[in-house]
Amino acid sequence: MSERYNIKSAEAKWQKIWDERGCFTVTEDPSKPKYYVLEMFPYPSGRIHVGHVRNYTLGDVVARFRRAQGYNVLHPMGWDAFGLPAENAAIERGAHPKDWTLENINIMRDQLKSMGLSIDWSREITTCLPDYYRHEQAMFLEFFKRGLAYRKESMVNWDPVDNTVLANEQVIDGKGWRTGAPVERRKLSQWFLKITDYADELLECVQKLERWPEKVRIMQENWIGKSQGLQFQWEIVGRTEKIDVFTTRPDTFFGASFMALAPDHPLSQTLGPHRAGYEDFIKQCQALGTSEAAIEQAEKLGFDTGFRATHPMLGYEVPIYIANFVLMDYGTGAIFGVPAHDQRDFEFAKKYELKILPVIEPIKGDGVNHSVSAQNMKEAYLGDGTLINSHFLNGMSVAQAKAEIIRRCEEQGTGKGVTQYRLRDWGISRQRYWGCPIPMIHCQSCGVVPVPEDQLPVTLPDDVTFDAPGNPLARHPTWKHTTCPACAKAATRETDTFDTFFESSWYQFRYCDPRNEKQPVAKSKAAYWMPKTSSVEQYIGGVEHAVLHLLYARFFTKAMRDCGYVDCDEPFMGLFTQGMVTHVTYKDSAGKWLYPSEVKFEDGKTFDAKGRPVTMGRIEKMSKSKKNVVDPEDIMDAYGADAARLFILSDSPPERDLEWTESGIEGAWRYINRLHRMVMEVAPQLPASSPSQQDSESALALRRITHKTIAGVTADIEAFAMNKAVAKIRELSNAIMEYKPRDAILREAIETLIKLMNPMIPHLAEELWQTLEHKTLLVDEHWPKADSALLIADTVTIGVQVNGKLRASITLPASADAAQAQAIALAEPNVQKSLDGKPVKKFIYVPAKIVNVVVG
Repeated sequence: MSERYNIKSAEAKWQKIWDERGCFTVTEDPSKPKYYVLEMFPYPSGRIHVGHVRNYTLGDVVARFRRAQGYNVLHPMGWDAFGLPAENAAIERGAHPKDWTLENINIMRDQLKSMGLSIDWSREITTCLPDYYRHEQAMFLEFFKRGLAYRKESMVNWDPVDNTVLANEQVIDGKGWRTGAPVERRKLSQWFLKITDYADELLECVQKLERWPEKVRIMQENWIGKSQGLQFQWEIVGRTEKIDVFTTRPDTFFGASFMALAPDHPLSQTLGPHRAGYEDFIKQCQALGTSEAAIEQAEKLGFDTGFRATHPMLGYEVPIYIANFVLMDYGTGAIFGVPAHDQRDFEFAKKYELKILPVIEPIKGDGVNHSVSAQNMKEAYLGDGTLINSHFLNGMSVAQAKAEIIRRCEEQGTGKGVTQYRLRDWGISRQRYWGCPIPMIHCQSCGVVPVPEDQLPVTLPDDVTFDAPGNPLARHPTWKHTTCPACAKAATRETDTFDTFFESSWYQFRYCDPRNEKQPVAKSKAAYWMPKTSSVEQYIGGVEHAVLHLLYARFFTKAMRDCGYVDCDEPFMGLFTQGMVTHVTYKDSAGKWLYPSEVKFEDGKTFDAKGRPVTMGRIEKMSKSKKNVVDPEDIMDAYGADAARLFILSDSPPERDLEWTESGIEGAWRYINRLHRMVMEVAPQLPASSPSQQDSESALALRRITHKTIAGVTADIEAFAMNKAVAKIRELSNAIMEYKPRDAILREAIETLIKLMNPMIPHLAEELWQTLEHKTLLVDEHWPKADSALLIADTVTIGVQVNGKLRASITLPASADAAQAQAIALAEPNVQKSLDGKPVKKFIYVPAKIVNVVVG
């Protein structure tokens, strides 16, 4: 009987050995092909969660697999360490954001190391430290020099209690997420990066990212939102001003029944104030904040200015409204409403009893136009068709009508065809302490002046307080006071800090050269790890970052390229977005919902705190507020890192949500112990040599499944089908357990099994490799190669159907013809029973696939 596997001891031992020998520390090596694996780095919130375990386990499998294949693998780790949670901790717990963050990093680093990740910790970066952010300050100055960074006034969400700008996600039901105060829309001077300069390139390049999920590419395309349309001028009746309007649907021009302006449109402030209720309406609009999603979901409201607008081709006047759903940041901040062909306009017209005039007649499946009327419309018609009620456009298709309206406006000089983008320049200003200081100085004589590069980094002061609302930097007694580098007069520092997406937009480059004090990255090192045609081969993270982080990182890469820092065009060549980790809840006999923390598990059964049985209920996303979070540290203490890794990989396809279950982690733990026992029991009896030939049928069968498993696991890892790879490894281990001879064939199978499971459960794999008396570390071994001759099967197993219903399975020679297949199939007892003496009318044989017997 083999001794019990001491998981804790073994895992600690191998982690120490890997660390002492620098197994995962890499340098540039032109003699080897490189492979860059990167998972989205974590925010140091205090402890890792199961989502982290899933994310980093997936990346580690890829890194270990590629390393075994002979690649020079870069697999680094760092900390996305600036952000609002640290300031909240300072307010709630009296801790300094820096102390709180660095303490959390120390805790989380130890936790991640306990997972046995093949990370090059010598390249660790922390974005809140000056040795990191000094370089992004220098890059910002370069962007400013090139016109990519600029300052302008823009509308923001303002929390009047905290005296700070809120991101759209921090506005909940029109109120600040922390204070609950009604949010105001305010105009503030903000810093921006000119991402719109790259709109076309971002759109063009995303279509070439073939190893990205299609849904992510589509989300980016939609966010950039390139659209062709008409920009033209409408006249205000009785006034000299004109209203510039952009539309992607000029074909619906003759269906216009109103004009709508954004609440912050300059003309709204001219046309609105003379009417009662204007101020209240504007306040109501401001309470929505700047979130497009919130504005889209809100009830469509308008304020009638009393003015009317028209266009020379229209022939009638329409009322001018100020509307809460029109955005100043898209198009021109003004629209003409066509209720019959825009659902938002339809709802607005119904509310304010405005005219609804259909101008597109649908074409149904029969190819005939079917008339529509305002009376029978229950919603806007958004489809294709033929123009009606549109004067000179009548009878045209939608495409023809668009082109004709644009042509006539250009001919009259009242408009032109233009391309617009939904994408807006990236506002990077945040009125917070815990962020990278923006390296600019405000001088009354010289205006805005860059901090000289030899004065970088501009560091944060440590002596700040959070006992009053607002930005501590703005009220610091000394920090913001400085001298102008241009005229030497008294001046003030910029007190805004960078949006934290700034740090995560270029960190992939810093890993290539993390200790460089003079540059963000040496161009030679960037050229090795992230050359023009092959940057990060595999990037892994949640789909919630599909737009902002990934879009900003793509923009930053192109901007850094144009500034001469790097050569590559795209940061991430391959992207994988893993699913969330969920947890089941339970229901007691009274119908009360219980979370896992309130349930006991014994012998596969579940009980409440008083020992009463409970039943499984619904599945929910893990959340600290719901008390259904599983602490990975507890799991690894109880079952070991390998068991956690194995369960994460085996229970669900990695792109889908994973349901965390106690039975699942226990099953993984049992399998690991079973593997250990199996190898420990046979290891002393195994010969040292590899097989030269196989004499028996069972030996050949084991060799076939061994090499079939090599091919299958290799393909599955490359396809990110980790759960399938684990299933194939389990099949091989079952075959090994059934094989009785203690010969070289068995050694080959066991050594192959150990190599294949190494990326998934590396501690046990190293332990078993050592048990087989190898002098080298498994981590330094090459990935096994399948013998193609052993992948060709002599026999195949296929199903036998009788009248379409599966009745048996048969094993045939791979070269069997229809006569052989029929003879073997009809000899099966279950098939005979199903025939019940009836004659065979038809026999269908699809080689290597199926047999179907048709009887009368």
